[in-house]
Amino acid sequence: MKFPSLAQLKKDLKQLNEQELQNLIVDLSKFSRDNKAYLFFKLNELDQPNLYVEMVQEELEQEFANARSNHSYYAKKSAQKIRRKMNKLLKLSKDKSQQVEVILYFCERLKEEGFLNHHSSVLDNLYQVQVNKAKKLIQGLHEDLQYDYDLRLDEMGL
Repeated sequence: MKFPSLAQLKKDLKQLNEQELQNLIVDLSKFSRDNKAYLFFKLNELDQPNLYVEMVQEELEQEFANARSNHSYYAKKSAQKIRRKMNKLLKLSKDKSQQVEVILYFCERLKEEGFLNHHSSVLDNLYQVQVNKAKKLIQGLHEDLQYDYDLRLDEMGL
């Protein structure tokens, strides 16, 4: 089965009236939790700009609370699981400063929870990739934000 292009879908959406569009969006939100989360954040981002970061941090905090970091094998698997969850949640926001905030939070929590104390190359690489991702995103931000995030990176010892 061949699906139409995005341009064709946009053209078809323009032909729908407001009620049909609303019903279509509600139906889409029923298909997956990600669609529902994306719709929720988009509807509420003007009223509560930090809602996304707060909710993602809360969800990651729950994951860290459930993680096992007492053995290097379990620490590695738990960190990878949390990273996958974080990457999935990062797709819900297009705002680079919010993405940087979430990535730095993840890195800080990895350090605080003792994941990096195992001296595992996998964990060290996972941490370093996230730090580099944050640095790359920071380069695209406004100078004032770059300065603030660079200070935060220095506090982390990077």
